[in-house]
Amino acid sequence: MSELTVLVAARDEETTIRATVERLLTEFPDAEVVVADDGSRDGTALAAEAAGARVVRLPRRGKGQALTLAERECHGGPLLLCDADVEGDLRPLAESGVDLAIARFARRVGGGLGVAKGVARALVRARTGRRVEEPLSGQRYLSGSARTTLFPVAAGFGVETRMTIDALRAGLDVREVELDLGHRATVRDLAGFVHRGRQLLDLVLAVGPTALNFRGLRLPLVGSIVAVGAPGVAPVVALGLADDLWSGPERGFRAHLGAGATTGTLKLVGIPLWALWRTRSLSGAVLVALSANVLNQLDTRPGRALKAFLLGSLVLRSAPRGALAVAVLLAPYDHREMTMLGDAGSNALGAVLGLRSVRRLSGPRRIGAIGALAVLTVVADRRSLGELIESTPGLRALDALGRHP
Repeated sequence: MSELTVLVAARDEETTIRATVERLLTEFPDAEVVVADDGSRDGTALAAEAAGARVVRLPRRGKGQALTLAERECHGGPLLLCDADVEGDLRPLAESGVDLAIARFARRVGGGLGVAKGVARALVRARTGRRVEEPLSGQRYLSGSARTTLFPVAAGFGVETRMTIDALRAGLDVREVELDLGHRATVRDLAGFVHRGRQLLDLVLAVGPTALNFRGLRLPLVGSIVAVGAPGVAPVVALGLADDLWSGPERGFRAHLGAGATTGTLKLVGIPLWALWRTRSLSGAVLVALSANVLNQLDTRPGRALKAFLLGSLVLRSAPRGALAVAVLLAPYDHREMTMLGDAGSNALGAVLGLRSVRRLSGPRRIGAIGALAVLTVVADRRSLGELIESTPGLRALDALGRHP
């Protein structure tokens, strides 16, 4: 039987982590205890190491992201997840003999109104048809096969709810095990309500479309919100979202054309046709389509596509206020690897720039813009725009601005 690993998610838990680690080592003497330190600003890491844990130090990104990155640093086999402030014996979870065992608290702990838990239960039922009691419980045992199926996990505080959904939809044996556990409860104060508000947002995002970023983090795709700020590009958002949800491994013009009828091919045909209808101009359609494609090709690192959109808006001195507001709103979340634009957002923002370019550029200036975008498209297809940016010092510095390492 493979050796168990206990993985503890922690952020600013200096006062509790030592007791938690010591108790876990007592309960599981043959296991390795690993603490995923999600950018703590106190002595959490040092306290955990002093208690005997191995610490994976990470920039602050969120609970799900921390678990995903730390899980890769653990040896294979079964995994026990738990929170840094949990109190009680978790051995029954590891002894359950199921794929995914979830701790169900025998007594109510917490001073909230139960809204987050109620929403989580409703989301699980809507996605799976099953009712669970503890969709938010962070105390979970995963068999080796379940671990392979469920990682990488969803981002932020939505990690447990999405994990439950994924396990049920995958047909894994899921069981809730009632345990006499305790933890530090949030109370009905401003900080408590802010925490629960963030939890609710993460829950909703986690059960929606997700994708893996360049680091392998599973992030929510939020680019569809561009349609709220710029409803005129809603068809482009729809085409991009279809590609986000059902695309294959193809990347670039040649790969998409060679793959036949795919969602990528649908975009290659649909966006120019839509642009031709919008602009009533062949050159305008080409300009919009190329702009949408280039910005999409830039969406390979956090914040890159958004910076290009904001820079393009500055150069054109024109962009819809709604689209600008969406870009500014999403920028910090995109940079911190909490969300992703995906094709829905990057294609749509590129289309916004393209439409504005059609309005402002005509004659030789429009032809020049088409030529420049065509060159970038060829570079992206043969090499990559990312390589070009990262090999150019000034562009590299701008690209890295505001991004976590």
